[in-house]
Amino acid sequence: MWLDADDGRARKICALGVRASRWVTMHGFAFNVNTDLSYFNNIIPCGIDDKDVTSMARELGGPLDIDEVKAQLKTQIARLFGMELDSTS
Repeated sequence: MWLDADDGRARKICALGVRASRWVTMHGFAFNVNTDLSYFNNIIPCGIDDKDVTSMARELGGPLDIDEVKAQLKTQIARLFGMELDSTS
């Protein structure tokens, strides 16, 4: 997932992945919240060497409460897929 993808300042904040092998599928994502971005200086993320990697903390100017981010993310994904969360989720 990209921020400002169309204006030449594209920054990757999330990676999505899907794998299918021998009739088994796997999926997941990595969302940069309070990520130490210095590690990305040692790799070429997703093989894309002309774009930057960012995090919510960088974009918003400071660290975030990870539990609050998780709760919001869960709520938004549930809403996207038309699901309701119970109080224990």
